[in-house]
Amino acid sequence: MIGAEDVTRPNILLITSDQQHWNTIGAFNEEIQTPNLDRLTEEGTTFTRAYCPNPTCTPTRASIITGMYPSQHGAWTLGTKLLEDRHTVGEEFNRSGYRTALIGKAHFQPLRGTEEYPSLEAYPVLQDLPFWEDFHGPFYGYDHVELARNHTNEAHVGQHYALWMEEKGCRNWRDYFLPPTGTMDRSILHKWPIPEEFHYNNWIAERSNALLEQYKEEGEPFFLWSSFFDPHPDYLVPEPWDTMYDPDKLSIPKAAAGEHDRNPPHFRMTQEENPDFSAWRETGQGIHGYESHVHHSEEERKRLVATYYGMISCMDKYIGRILDKLEQLGLADNTIVVFTTDHGHFFGQHGLQYKGGFHYEDLIKLPFIVRYPGHVPAGRVSPAIQSLVDLAPTFLSLAGLPVPYAMTGVDQSGVWLGARRQARNHAICEFRHEPTTIHQKTYVDERYKITVYYNQTYGEIFDLQEDPGELHNLWDEPRCAGLKSELLLKYAWAELGKESMPMPRIWHA
Repeated sequence: MIGAEDVTRPNILLITSDQQHWNTIGAFNEEIQTPNLDRLTEEGTTFTRAYCPNPTCTPTRASIITGMYPSQHGAWTLGTKLLEDRHTVGEEFNRSGYRTALIGKAHFQPLRGTEEYPSLEAYPVLQDLPFWEDFHGPFYGYDHVELARNHTNEAHVGQHYALWMEEKGCRNWRDYFLPPTGTMDRSILHKWPIPEEFHYNNWIAERSNALLEQYKEEGEPFFLWSSFFDPHPDYLVPEPWDTMYDPDKLSIPKAAAGEHDRNPPHFRMTQEENPDFSAWRETGQGIHGYESHVHHSEEERKRLVATYYGMISCMDKYIGRILDKLEQLGLADNTIVVFTTDHGHFFGQHGLQYKGGFHYEDLIKLPFIVRYPGHVPAGRVSPAIQSLVDLAPTFLSLAGLPVPYAMTGVDQSGVWLGARRQARNHAICEFRHEPTTIHQKTYVDERYKITVYYNQTYGEIFDLQEDPGELHNLWDEPRCAGLKSELLLKYAWAELGKESMPMPRIWHA
């Protein structure tokens, strides 16, 4: 731990994308160009075994700010709300004199609220621009927020982003969207029709940089989250990024013949010509994504990947602007920069598209880079397992602040600083949508992965060392019965180990 009394308290800049596959950084994938993320890999440490605690937005984003798993903080799926009484990392930083801000996507609350559970991120408040002119927080421990909601063809319905567009001269932004919710015409594909200067990437970078200038002038430490929307589908990006990649020159993933033969039923159903997923209607987009995927031509599948890559490269440009501002202001050396995403993405792997109840590495493993000049080793690649639930306790530890007992994430500071090989030997990923549909948990360690389903006898076991593509499910293999028992026991221990301890024991009786 770096004590606040020993060194100037570090600033923290968290930069996240949304639904970005782990293997979409140019430094490790020659088919995509991300020069600014590549710069971070050269100047910091890349962790190749980082995992989300849930492969959907709200649960994982709530875990980032609470340091707790979705089953603990309560925002357990899309459409739920992180209750305002949940303790957050921003509150700890505020209490210690830090300025805290979130620019971009929050998604801690649903698009529809109720009298019992009202939501600031819901209609009609979402489009009440006079309200957002006056509201900048506090919000879940952030003393300043500038927010927008949704993605690409539906991301421009209000909040602070719409106000910024009008300030920049794009007063006709409503002309691009359909009433009543402001969703773009879904027949528009690949090319985002509004000029790049009005894109939300530019807004996030510009407003993040304005705050950095303010913090520099005021001389106060900060915890800033710059939260980008892309490359979350639908696949749209402004020109010239929409034609940056030649679809015919990209590697397009697809399912291997027979790979789902030994998998649970909802996997095998993806192979059917007209699958009936009604029993899993509420499980998220993964199954339905495949349902639409089977209607894509090979040419369109290639085009989708090209656009997805274009979205990442466009976002990388604006991440670079934030990194450049840190340098220009002389803040880079005392700022911990973390880049990651909230969860992964299928774009053809295993025959799947988007996300849902499939805990393949493509969906639960993340890009994850840490830079802290002079402290975090530069140019290093580490296999030490990380989880997004670890971010809050690690940030606090590096700032010399105590970690609340209720946070169940692991302090990774020693690993980030290169002093420890690892802080955890496994990660847990949760997924559920409704009690009557898919409810699963995955335990993954340095070699193996096991997924169990509530009230089901089927499951998955993959040997990530011998089968990194996760093509051979070992769950029912007689020769692996001992391994299965061992992994089930390790999973049980892991569940016991992540129990919350909000109250320390202060007496023996």
